[in-house]
Amino acid sequence: MNQSVENRNHEELVERIMKILPEDGVLEAIPGFFLARSSKPMEARAIYNPAFCFVIQGGKQVFLGEEVFRYDPGNYLIYTVDLPLVFKVDDASAEEPYLGFHLNLDPSLVASVMMDAGIESKKSDASVKAISVNAINPDLLNAVIRFVQCLENPNDLKVLAPLIIKEIVYRLLQGGQGTRLSHLMTSAKETQPISQAIGHLRENFDQPLRIENVAREFGMSVSGFHHQFKSVTAMSPLQFQKQIRLQEARRLMLSEDLDAASAGFRVGYEDPSYFSRDYKKVFGEPPLRNIVKLRSNL
Repeated sequence: MNQSVENRNHEELVERIMKILPEDGVLEAIPGFFLARSSKPMEARAIYNPAFCFVIQGGKQVFLGEEVFRYDPGNYLIYTVDLPLVFKVDDASAEEPYLGFHLNLDPSLVASVMMDAGIESKKSDASVKAISVNAINPDLLNAVIRFVQCLENPNDLKVLAPLIIKEIVYRLLQGGQGTRLSHLMTSAKETQPISQAIGHLRENFDQPLRIENVAREFGMSVSGFHHQFKSVTAMSPLQFQKQIRLQEARRLMLSEDLDAASAGFRVGYEDPSYFSRDYKKVFGEPPLRNIVKLRSNL
């Protein structure tokens, strides 16, 4: 695909999404697939499921612990385990709003495509970092364009979209993402212990974290568990748990109107002052002030 054709395709993609989303907001066109539009910088924090993300217009930063990843229309973001991420749209205006494409990666579909492509998941793949920004190639961009085109026709969305999602996964595999996508794979004989440990921490985030017990449960030494966990998530198990706790506490204060001490206790903090200190370190201000500000922006 030459540059002029690629530019025309990108312009068509922007035009189609502006038509689909005439105002700021998020559209879940089908389960697990989202389009977003924003005419101003914004921020979102959550524990996100594995996904393929693409900026169609504008720019975005993603924070994982102390690491920062930036992507724009020439690049895509992929992450293949559940991660506590901060997304910041930093390039958006009323004239040229941010436009984003987010597709959750279904493990069973990825496994099927890997099998069809003759790619085997290996246990050593768990040492590969689960998040990456890469240049989007013409074949992958073409699949994204055709997927968005399906949104304008209900029959195309029903019949063609599932096939194009398979193609997107295949293009990611062909583009060198096989080892990263293998984080999604588990089987009875050969499991991915770090992916399982992440699931364990998500489910038990409010419980005391005993690294020795978790490492033993997944058949690893404490040092090996620490090393592989940080290789995949860019943070230690304790930092990972803290991110989950604080994001859940923030949600409780916003949606259930809990005070800071009660929210902190619910997510596993025994000392309110310790909770407030951690909260300010992550969110930039004390709990009460932060929640008041968030509510004023709703």
